[in-house]
Amino acid sequence: MRNYQILVVEDDIEIQELIKQFLMTQNYIVEIASDGLEGMKQFNKQSFDLILLDVMMPNLRGFEMAQMIRKQSNVPIIMLTALEEEQDQMTGFDIGIDDYITKPFSFHVLIRRVEAVLRRSYDQSTDNHLVFKEVHVDCDAYKVYVNEVEILLTTKEFEILQLLLQNEKKVLTRERIIEKAWGYEYCSETRIIDTHIKNIRKKLDIPYIKTVKGIGYKIDE
Repeated sequence: MRNYQILVVEDDIEIQELIKQFLMTQNYIVEIASDGLEGMKQFNKQSFDLILLDVMMPNLRGFEMAQMIRKQSNVPIIMLTALEEEQDQMTGFDIGIDDYITKPFSFHVLIRRVEAVLRRSYDQSTDNHLVFKEVHVDCDAYKVYVNEVEILLTTKEFEILQLLLQNEKKVLTRERIIEKAWGYEYCSETRIIDTHIKNIRKKLDIPYIKTVKGIGYKIDE
């Protein structure tokens, strides 16, 4: 079994230590940082499979650190935040994070979220490819190509695109997409899906992802 390496960036030392100890009991290899600048130094020094990133930190906020990471890597990011405003969550998803956990949170829920994101990001048990027009999705490698040019998507964006392609020409509600892509009940506005779809459309630059007003989305010619 693979021992995943996780970077925890959290300025509250007590919470930082609790997260570290709890993750280590699950056999994860954990590195810690107390602010965004220290976190970027750790990130640039070694490879990580997942980053747990606090939003409100000194020196470099979580959103800014996530933006810097996304310029060079698609490593999964889960943001830890006391912010409950929907717009703050939208900001994170616009940047390309994979999940949000609002403080205070149960450590058991934290582990479930970590497991779900890692499973979606690195599980290569399937062996299939999806092709639609000039779009080619390699489900094993979590890679997307348009006209044979690789397009970098976040894990969540990949999951949503894959789901649409697997249900070609079928209308999927926002609730269905959330259920399938997140793998658990996600207590937030379904507008989060709209943000991800906007990002997918922008990156792929294709006309096939259709909005079905008042219902959801489908992929069609």
